[in-house]
Amino acid sequence: MGHISSYEKELAFQADRRKATTEFIKLTSDLWYDKSIEVVLFKNQVIDKNVSDIINLHEYAGKFVQKPISIFDSVEILRAINDLPLPPSKLDIGKLTYEYHSDDNGYEEVKGFVIDKLKGANKAEEIQSKDVVLYGFGRIGRLVARELMAKTGKGNQLRLRAIVIRGSITEDVMEKRANLLRTDSIHGKFMGTVNVDFENKALVINGTTVYLMSADKPEDLDYTSHGIKDALVIDNTGVYRDKTQLKRHLKSKGATKVLLTAPGKSVPNIVHGVNHLEHNPDTTEIYSAASCTTNAITPILKVIDDSLGVVKGHLETIHAYTNDQNLMDNMHGKYRRGRAAALNMVITETGAGKAVTEALPKLKGKLTSNAIRVPVPNGSLAVLNLEIKNKTSLEGINTILKKYALEGDLVEQIKYSLSKEVVSSDIVGTSAPSIYDSTASIISSNGKNIVLYIWYDNEYGYSHQVIRLAKYIAKVRRFTYY
Repeated sequence: MGHISSYEKELAFQADRRKATTEFIKLTSDLWYDKSIEVVLFKNQVIDKNVSDIINLHEYAGKFVQKPISIFDSVEILRAINDLPLPPSKLDIGKLTYEYHSDDNGYEEVKGFVIDKLKGANKAEEIQSKDVVLYGFGRIGRLVARELMAKTGKGNQLRLRAIVIRGSITEDVMEKRANLLRTDSIHGKFMGTVNVDFENKALVINGTTVYLMSADKPEDLDYTSHGIKDALVIDNTGVYRDKTQLKRHLKSKGATKVLLTAPGKSVPNIVHGVNHLEHNPDTTEIYSAASCTTNAITPILKVIDDSLGVVKGHLETIHAYTNDQNLMDNMHGKYRRGRAAALNMVITETGAGKAVTEALPKLKGKLTSNAIRVPVPNGSLAVLNLEIKNKTSLEGINTILKKYALEGDLVEQIKYSLSKEVVSSDIVGTSAPSIYDSTASIISSNGKNIVLYIWYDNEYGYSHQVIRLAKYIAKVRRFTYY
């Protein structure tokens, strides 16, 4: 009978936990759609997640901070947040729950704690929404579109208003473009609706009109004819790479800022979280979001250099194949890339090692880099082999990186992986550009040479960095609590 009683208690607890989780889902949805308050759980998105996803995220959070993070506590804190007159915000419920139990602050009830922690929200400036145009609609363009439209809320941040493509805009072309947005072989179905309005040359995404436009030259476009003004153009074609070429976007009617989703020449190359504050959006017209690999390694290199000092090192990126490579053997402008991408490992160059120094000038001349394209469609791995100034240990490295993943200026950029079983497909869909594999690091016996393994979703994680930078340029960053 004792075993049956114990089993029944477990069933009752699971029922209570799932019931609390459904309230968690309702509260996070209400906060987002009614108040433009986005809730995350140690940087993991919770909007549009199911009960099992939320429970698993709480279990990950508990392992991460080595202390139970209870769904019941999270719900209690969410109720308190819902009762407060907060501006549009992005709040980490995991960090709040952790701090509520960690801080010896003498609060007798949750609401007082939440009011104290979020008191800075009262100083947040009112946000003026920004029109966005996607120039190009490839892998990155579609993922950026998905994220912008899934997170439109009340539309008081970035508003996707138009997409520029090449060639004529026929009904057939529009339907094909719409279907590529609806379904993705890697990232799955879009959590929303996409319909074609051929009469107005637009895609209606989640009930919101986004115009399709075509032009051979950027300067030929007139965005104002569609009611678009003062727009940020996100160029994800990769065709225009230097300042002179990118300035052509500013000759179109209605565009005032440009963001390139590739490494740029003679323009600021930005890794958001590391060097974005060095360039004022009031005075800087054109930005580059650098490359996916640069965004993956720069946050980690900054942490290591700031904490231990980097003498020199080598970066090797094991990178998923891309559209630049050939599906079957055929002529290619670069060596080796002409061989079938899904059948070969291909050694090729990467400019990531050099690009890092634009964000971290102290590392100039200290890094070499190379790349190996491998037969996976998405999900990449950077291997950092570094000589450091101050000796360390595996525990020391992990403690440093866990601290940065938990608090500070790089919490959006660094995710700390605890699993001994993680493989490339597991990290697909991770919004952080750097996923530190804490179980794979190697430290030499003298503590001066370290090998770190950094996973990254070269599409999804990079797209989120693009959006973070876009929000900074557009000055629509909300009050955040991480």
